[in-house]
Amino acid sequence: MNQAVAGRQTGRRRHPHSGIARAALIALAERFLMVVLVLATFLIFVVGAYAAPRITVDDVKAGSLLMRTDDPGSYVEAVRTATDVQLNVSGPTIRATLTQMFHNPSKSWVEGIYVFPLPDGAAVDTMKMVIGQRVVVADIKEKQQAKLVYERAKAEGKKAALVEQQRPNMFMNSIANIGPGDTVVIQIEYQEPVRQADNTFSLRVPLVVAPRFSPSGIGAGSAQTVTFQDKSGWGAVTPAPASSQVPQAPVLDPRENAPVNPVQIRIDLDAGFALGDVKSAFHPIKITDKGPQARHIELASGSVPADRDFELTWSAQPSQTPGVGLFREKVGSDDYLIAYVTPPSLRSAQADQRPRDVTFVIDNSGSMGGTSIEQARASLAYALGRLTPSDRFNVIRFDDTFTNLFGGTLAATPENIARAQDYVSRLQANGGTMMVAPMLEALKDDHADEKGFLRQVVFITDGGIDNEQELFDAIASHRGRSRVFMVGIGSAPNSYLMTRAAELGGGAFMQIGSVEQVQERMKQLVDKLESPAMTNVDVAISAGLADVTPRILPDLYHGETLVLAAKVKQLAGNVEVRGLIDGKGWSISLPVAGAAEGAGISKLWARRKIDDTEVAQTLRQISREDADKRILALALDHHLVTRLTSLVAVDKTPVRPRGVRLSRSDVPLNLPAGWDFDKVFGIKGETVADREQRQALLDLDGRKVQTIGASRAISLPQTATDAELRLIIGGLLLAGGLGFGLLTRRRRAVA
Repeated sequence: MNQAVAGRQTGRRRHPHSGIARAALIALAERFLMVVLVLATFLIFVVGAYAAPRITVDDVKAGSLLMRTDDPGSYVEAVRTATDVQLNVSGPTIRATLTQMFHNPSKSWVEGIYVFPLPDGAAVDTMKMVIGQRVVVADIKEKQQAKLVYERAKAEGKKAALVEQQRPNMFMNSIANIGPGDTVVIQIEYQEPVRQADNTFSLRVPLVVAPRFSPSGIGAGSAQTVTFQDKSGWGAVTPAPASSQVPQAPVLDPRENAPVNPVQIRIDLDAGFALGDVKSAFHPIKITDKGPQARHIELASGSVPADRDFELTWSAQPSQTPGVGLFREKVGSDDYLIAYVTPPSLRSAQADQRPRDVTFVIDNSGSMGGTSIEQARASLAYALGRLTPSDRFNVIRFDDTFTNLFGGTLAATPENIARAQDYVSRLQANGGTMMVAPMLEALKDDHADEKGFLRQVVFITDGGIDNEQELFDAIASHRGRSRVFMVGIGSAPNSYLMTRAAELGGGAFMQIGSVEQVQERMKQLVDKLESPAMTNVDVAISAGLADVTPRILPDLYHGETLVLAAKVKQLAGNVEVRGLIDGKGWSISLPVAGAAEGAGISKLWARRKIDDTEVAQTLRQISREDADKRILALALDHHLVTRLTSLVAVDKTPVRPRGVRLSRSDVPLNLPAGWDFDKVFGIKGETVADREQRQALLDLDGRKVQTIGASRAISLPQTATDAELRLIIGGLLLAGGLGFGLLTRRRRAVA
């Protein structure tokens, strides 16, 4: 024992500096630990000061719009928006100014994201960002370049705005670096034509983007192409193009939230003729008389929630509805024309009175819940009641499955019509929206060689899908001799889908926004089904070369007006429209010298030329590459937002302090009026099998329901979180704690 002690004492004497070295090491570790703790404390302060503050319901002292975060029971305040719409109607054209005010009620710096609709024919050409007394005018750029400019400005702490087209009738506004308590104003301007049909003129202001169903996977109706690389016969399959991601903004449950996004609408109407009735179908309005041809219109309540489309219609004094109109505009060295021609609707013994072979397709998906399914059932019931004993018909219903009631068209006997009426009356709205497969089913022509019937498809839907192009491709490829007529249902239908599908299908489009409109509008549609007014339409301009749009001129049905736009070499000669009415030639000549001055016609011509190019690409008449080149050139020349171009505005002065975090805040949307929240987003606990079983009970004859694909739950975006930063802080604190423990043990060992 003494030898051991002596040995240890001898060993210590051999290393006289070891105690000093150990003390220095401990002192260095203590300094390192102090740095870690100071850094962790600083980061905690930064998170507390600048990260999106989380609050609970108990923290709210006044009315606030709260968005859920990934933390249960934790919320952040959403960016709020209000919109002012000013419309100036001058004869055939509408100039609209959309002013959006974005307010950040939180204590964070945020990026506001707002998805909003515009008319499908809108030519968006101007955007301004108003900051205090400064106005920043946006530039038009290729889409990717505009995005890079915006992202760079956002990273540098500058206020910036970006307007992108997600669909021809759906846009997204991104506003970077909205400070705590700050308000940013964005002004967007667009041009569109007045609509004319059935002796009525109209405009429509869409106010809410309805949730869209996004099919997943490859199912019925997915179009794939094959490329052969050589002469071997073996080729590569190109997958069907995925639909572009439509931004899914948060949608508020109206049972739990008051309406948001208030809208004011003011219209200065100068019709150019003596006005008769001026009406709004869905909103009470206040009308001020400004003379025989002019009115000022405002919402009677001042502002309304953005939860349904606004529609205004006006007509001429009795027996004074103009049958034609011609307007001109000069821009630089180019001349543009727009013409309105309504052919006479002559019904005679020679009219095409062949019986009809018609397939009705009705959408009973979840988005049709509430009043929409009532409108759809009533519309189909009316159309079934107008069938004659010489007609044939069938009914197909669909959600993310579909049922073919009769398996094919049957004679329109009282018994068959009664069966169909009973079936339709029991349809309920549920499930996803898989539209391509039932359209293909309806286009199947089992009597292709039979010329004694007019073959028609009447498709009743709200159009709530994001894969429109797949539907367009299906119609273009499989239409045959069928004519496709679209009936838009509900308070916020996808009018772009309806209009383009009817154009490709050689039919017409009718919109029904309330149960009260069903009989009037379905009567108008049935009139169109029974007698097209003019076929083989052709246009000639005697002054020489002219670029006329639309390139494919449609047949005109009862009460419809042909709208032409043209870029001409000179404003001279005549515009002649020719066609067949009841098999006999008909023409009308409009002298260009009589054209009145118009505004924005060049924008409308360019917008319609872009649509022509998209249609030509769908019909495989030009390649995607050539289509993109044409669209890009037109968009840049005429300063238009398209799928290839965007408007971007950047303020030069940085406003967000360096190092302060920026959170994203999606502006929430209202559920469209009349929709059922549970039908769209699903009932808790219900499976696809439960829903299919319930629908099967409604199907007649036990006919098998054809499954198209499983529905996909809609994922709502979350506000940006600081999870990564908190993980770093946690790691630093954990390292500090471990270091402190090791130092404590070392000191005890030294002692």
